Amino acid sequence: MPRVALVTGGSRGIGAAISKALKAEGYAVAATYAGNDEAAKAFTSETGIKTYKWDVSNYDDCRKGVGQVEAENGPIDVLVNNAGITRDAPFHKMTPDHWTAVIDTNLSGLFNMTHNVWGGMRERKFGRVVNISSINGQKGQFAQANYAAAKAGDIGFTKALAQEGARAGITVNAICPGYINTEMMSTIPEKVMNEVILPQIPVGRLGEADEIARAVVFLASDQAGFITGSTLSANGGQYMA
Repeated sequence: MPRVALVTGGSRGIGAAISKALKAEGYAVAATYAGNDEAAKAFTSETGIKTYKWDVSNYDDCRKGVGQVEAENGPIDVLVNNAGITRDAPFHKMTPDHWTAVIDTNLSGLFNMTHNVWGGMRERKFGRVVNISSINGQKGQFAQANYAAAKAGDIGFTKALAQEGARAGITVNAICPGYINTEMMSTIPEKVMNEVILPQIPVGRLGEADEIARAVVFLASDQAGFITGSTLSANGGQYMA
């Protein structure tokens, strides 16, 4: 039987690339999404990957959702915590709702999802958890105090949990993408892209979602069993931690 991989936020952008790459490697893949039913339906139609709708910021939704995925596909061997949101604002304009929404999804979401697969991974003595953090969790970013705090927290979560999972055959790692060529980046004006963003990136281009996906596939593999608690920076040399 193929190993089962669950990718949160797995029907669009980087998450979609991860889902497709894992399927190509022979995993039985399930992808979650939060709200865009039309995009999720189109993704399933295109790829054959099942999609499941729930909010990763809600623990009970995660518990029920994981139960449904496992009932339909088998025990989850690989969890990719990719789902994330932004609510950007300079700190003096940031509201409690801006803060809470991002922390609940981008940080507490990792607890909510991982906690609901951890027991099974421990029992089976195997698991792979890959957390998608961000370059902005490493270096900070103007108007992203909430996002940077959550993504930095993801790295600390990774390092702590890796120590707990190691003797149970579970690895826990983080990937910190830089600027990736996704739908979100396409809204940036060409002048800003060429004069502000690209000059910060030594390789001179945006990353591709497939490049992040290949990193996930490696960390999920048996060949990566000696790598845990690590943070992989994939940012074209923009920030070297």
